[in-house]
Amino acid sequence: MKRTAIFLLGFLLLIYLLNPTAGFFELIPDNIPLIGNLDEAAAMTLLLMCLRYFGYDLPNIFNPKR
Repeated sequence: MKRTAIFLLGFLLLIYLLNPTAGFFELIPDNIPLIGNLDEAAAMTLLLMCLRYFGYDLPNIFNPKR
């Protein structure tokens, strides 16, 4: 159950990030100075955490120590 929920969350976050600017759904409008892109940053952070749960550690993919 937990694995399915994390997969669905990651899928929804990917759809949100691939959504063109001001598409169907935008949490914080991008034209607001300084905070307009915080929702995309939070979505990317959560997506990276979902990928790490499944074993894909993208921030360290080029780390030679692994």
